[in-house]
Amino acid sequence: MNINLTLFGQTFAFAIFVWFCMKYVWPPITKAMQERQKKIAEGLDAAGRAQQDLKLAQEKVSNTLRETKGQAAQILEQANKQANAIVEEAKQQARVEGERLVAGARAEIEQEVNRAKEQLRNQVAVLAVMGAEKILESQVDAKAHNDLVEKLASQL
Repeated sequence: MNINLTLFGQTFAFAIFVWFCMKYVWPPITKAMQERQKKIAEGLDAAGRAQQDLKLAQEKVSNTLRETKGQAAQILEQANKQANAIVEEAKQQARVEGERLVAGARAEIEQEVNRAKEQLRNQVAVLAVMGAEKILESQVDAKAHNDLVEKLASQL
C-alpha cells in the first residue's frame, strides 16, 4: 500500500463527494433556508402590521369609550332633569290637591256651622216659646206665632 495512492484516492473520493453535495444536496438546503428566511421576514412584517393594527384598534376603542362615557353622562343628566321635573310636577299637583281639600273642608265646616246655627235658632225659638208659655201660663201656638218665631230667630 502506497501512501500516495491512498491519499490520492481519498482526495478523489472527497472531490466527488463535494461535487455531489454541491450538485444535489446544497441547492435544496439553500433553497429551504431562503424560503425559511422569507417566511421569517413575512412573519416579522405581519407582526409589525399586527402591532399597528392593535394600536389603531386601541385608539379606536378609547375614542369609542370616551364618546360612550359622554353620551352616558348626557343621558344621566337628562334623566336627572326629567326626574326633577316629575318631582316638581308631583309637588305642584299635591299642593293643588291640598288646597282643594282644604277648600272643601272649609266649605263643609261652614255648612256644619250654618246647620248648627240653624239648629240653635230653632232650639232658642222653642225655648222662647216655652218660656213665654210659662210666663203667660198659657199655651202659645207655634203655628199661629210662626212669624214671631222667625223674626226672633233672624235677630239671633
